[in-house]
Amino acid sequence: MIENALHSIGLVHPIFLALSYLTLAIIAAWMINTLTVLGPKRWACSRDRQVLCFLLSNVRLPIMVTVVFISISAMLTLQFEIAEHFLLLANRILTTINIIVWGQFIYRGSQFALKYQSSLQEQGSFIKPQTLPLLDNLSAVIIVMVIVYLLFLTWNINMTAWLASAGVIGIAVGFAARDTIANILSGVFIMADSPYKIGDYIIIDGADRGKVTQIGLRSTRILTRDDVEINIPNSVIANGKVVNQSSGRFVSMRMRANVSVSYESDIDLVREILLDIASKEPMVLQDPAPQVRFLGFGASGLNFSLRVWIADPEILTRVLDSLNVQIFKCFAEANIEIPYSKHDLYIKSMPDSLLTTSRPGADKDGV
Repeated sequence: MIENALHSIGLVHPIFLALSYLTLAIIAAWMINTLTVLGPKRWACSRDRQVLCFLLSNVRLPIMVTVVFISISAMLTLQFEIAEHFLLLANRILTTINIIVWGQFIYRGSQFALKYQSSLQEQGSFIKPQTLPLLDNLSAVIIVMVIVYLLFLTWNINMTAWLASAGVIGIAVGFAARDTIANILSGVFIMADSPYKIGDYIIIDGADRGKVTQIGLRSTRILTRDDVEINIPNSVIANGKVVNQSSGRFVSMRMRANVSVSYESDIDLVREILLDIASKEPMVLQDPAPQVRFLGFGASGLNFSLRVWIADPEILTRVLDSLNVQIFKCFAEANIEIPYSKHDLYIKSMPDSLLTTSRPGADKDGV
């Protein structure tokens, strides 16, 4: 039809035919873009369909490029007498650009899908906000590798030697950096299991306690109460015992202030004083209510435990200091003795020489 129309007006040169096909391809691409924007995309965005809206917004460019490039390839093949090697080179260039454009679309789609999935916060899902950076980088590496592989196939490059070299290099790097690889794998498992997150207070193997400031692939950093940052390899954390004081059903945590009183003390009065101290402490939560437990009979006193809830594990030592100060003062005012280690010396008998010299009025001869 196009050739007949051009023939009727005397424009039958291959260049005019090629320009006609290219113009039609551009018009078709423009219509696809316009219909996509005016129709499904506007409907998806108005209905808050995020996935569909993103897909329709970003797939337009790859489709338009593909339509135009197909028309160009058809023009070069049908309308012009070009040497085979030049035609092959042109098709490879067009295919390369097309692969890169579609690869960029797939990369953006993967980034959007990961962020969207992590925002859902599904229980037991591997895709979480803390694992998002790792998965972003992993997906980018995979997409780049696939694009490179397709480009190699497009340009008819043999990948056998490249793969063999990569395998040898991978084995050498694996032996040389096995500790680093162990830390990275442990970091992946930590991010997947999420035993803690940034801002949590954790205790590692009952020794190091601090606030998590950074979770990396190789190590985790915690900031202690002494304002000292500790960098701990992830393999150590993965194989050790980690206590997360910020985890649980609530952000708050329960703490204990233990004290002993003498056996002569009134245990009801002790319980009343401890509960009164907890009720007056502003850093102690009143819901759940403070509790006092009579733990047992010690070697030199009765053991009590004041158990209270605090809003943040960070203030644990501060609250414990305040409670201990008030316990000591209130017990002193109530004449309640806090037992401590005392040693009484009983002399069963005295040597005769000491008895003689210590007798009042005795002379040097003992008379």
